[in-house]
Amino acid sequence: MSAKRKISDIFLQLKKWSQMREYKHQITKHMGNLKNQRKLTREQKREIQEFYKSIIGKEIDLYSHEYFYSRTGVYSKYYIPTNFYMIELMGRANRWPFIPAYGDKNLTETLLPNAKQPHTILKRMNGHYYYEGAPVSEKEAIERCSNLKNVLIKPALSSQGRGIESITVTDGQTDLKGKTIEQVFKLYGKNFLVQERVKQHERMNALNPTSVNTIRIVTFRSDMEILLIYAVVRIGKMGSVVDNQCAGGISAIIDENGRLGKYGFGGYEEDNLTKTDCGTVLEGFQIPSYDKAIDLVKKLHFQLPFFDLIGWDIAIDEAGDPVLIEWNQRVGLSQSAFGPGFGKYTERILRELWPRQNTFK
Repeated sequence: MSAKRKISDIFLQLKKWSQMREYKHQITKHMGNLKNQRKLTREQKREIQEFYKSIIGKEIDLYSHEYFYSRTGVYSKYYIPTNFYMIELMGRANRWPFIPAYGDKNLTETLLPNAKQPHTILKRMNGHYYYEGAPVSEKEAIERCSNLKNVLIKPALSSQGRGIESITVTDGQTDLKGKTIEQVFKLYGKNFLVQERVKQHERMNALNPTSVNTIRIVTFRSDMEILLIYAVVRIGKMGSVVDNQCAGGISAIIDENGRLGKYGFGGYEEDNLTKTDCGTVLEGFQIPSYDKAIDLVKKLHFQLPFFDLIGWDIAIDEAGDPVLIEWNQRVGLSQSAFGPGFGKYTERILRELWPRQNTFK
């Protein structure tokens, strides 16, 4: 091995160690703020370590097991530590170097043209503007977007709902902090998009009318089989245009019949919420067109061969059709709302992933 390769490997190990430590720090910090703090027994610790050693040949950190046990009241050896999942498993499930390009929201229509998606008015890709799919100058892009009503502007390369804003433009003036549309474009930089809002189904609107409330579906490709790991509904706070938990939204499990469980979970510390921000009771709430959404993502997953683990965000429109909002290549596991790890497939997926090369960079 060359000296250059050795130095590269050392830097990669330092990067992995640093990020593993950061993920652990985040969870243990939030653990201290939970109302109920449950400690693992000696027998539980032994059961967890024996399970993981039988698959990966070594012990793991137990902080996630204690955190999710404390938060949900449910003990399981199948919880997956966040740092182990993001650093060791994600790079085995998905081709890490491809994530930045494939994760560009401006490319979703190109990669998955057969999926119903929100209508995109304008894209800016690497500094170049495209209006209704045709290349235009910056001046023309500004002119064509000088009068828009209640549209969304999104960073193309971000995640977790960061930077998504609802804007109305009248004669070039936006309602976003008094800025002109030209100033907003400069603020969002070289990669963003402007989309029409999805008019969601009345049932989804009942969960929260200000955000497009989506179904987060996680699937895993195992050779020629697409496994449904879980589905949760993501619900925004009143007044918010996004439904992400990190932005104050909540998640609630969806059962096989498309009905919600009793509790929702928000952020890192909000536990056992029985109602949405607007007062809708979660338990038994029927999600419309749930089966259609599952069928859609299973078909779409086969079109993305470099990613075996995907998180799909699906809206349900007025007509009851599933609409692809985005797909996520670095999907987090909702182990509070859903439950431990990969659910009933946990051991199967761990055994399938661990022998693979880790492409994390």
